Amino acid sequence: MVRNGRIRQSLAYWCLNATACKWDINRICETAVRLGCLSIELVPTEFWPAVRKHHLQIAVAHNGMPEPVFAKGLNNPRYHEEVIARTRQTIDQCADCGIPNVIAFTGYKWIDADDPESGEISLAQGAENTVKGLAELARYAGEKRVTVVLEQLNSRDQSDPMKGHPGYQGDDIDYCAEIVRQVGSPRVKLLFDIYHVATMNGDVIRRLRQYRDWIGHVHTAGVPGRCELDDQQEIHYPAVMRTLLEIGYQGYVGHEFIPTRDPVEALAQAVECCDV
Repeated sequence: MVRNGRIRQSLAYWCLNATACKWDINRICETAVRLGCLSIELVPTEFWPAVRKHHLQIAVAHNGMPEPVFAKGLNNPRYHEEVIARTRQTIDQCADCGIPNVIAFTGYKWIDADDPESGEISLAQGAENTVKGLAELARYAGEKRVTVVLEQLNSRDQSDPMKGHPGYQGDDIDYCAEIVRQVGSPRVKLLFDIYHVATMNGDVIRRLRQYRDWIGHVHTAGVPGRCELDDQQEIHYPAVMRTLLEIGYQGYVGHEFIPTRDPVEALAQAVECCDV
């Protein structure tokens, strides 16, 4: 159970439903309540009422794009119309339900997101396109008091499609942070995923301090492997959580790891580990 409560903790729906766990929404919510977590995140819209029934928040919502949600992103003008329209629709839904954040992605670096042979969008052009798309979304999100959070994903891990994303253009936290800086809106921030940052960049605590003003949401998972927050992985999460408190972070920390053992035990361990 959460005892200190200085870190607002959240459970990621897909990690407990779309993996070997196969938990339904009610079991996920009941577990969150029992552990003292305040939120379930990345929940399909049809389950939002169930989350509310358990008096839980939804810390961040998907952008409404079809799976894989991170493939077609704002770095590619051919997908701008679809991504912006779907994200605006999600922003409307979030505003109606009091959900603070909606996720955004750069997308794959290929000109045709489904075809690696189609050629690549340059990093500079991808950044310019993403800034343009996020700026448009920022204007709309600002009216609705919703924040768009841009997530960096690692492209190194090729062992599993949910552990790494080869071809994803925004695979560098410094690159994504510069995009957010250029947008220059309080309604566009970083989704700082500790697992992805550690896998691609390392130096997690220094980067948390460096980008303190631009962080809108945080994700956890063990490194390597996107597994439990235990002593078989390399991130010392209590120190990371203390850094979040030090920099004045007041958002949610979502546990987005894939359990490899008893998920109840693994979640309880993660919650205790981050309850500094």
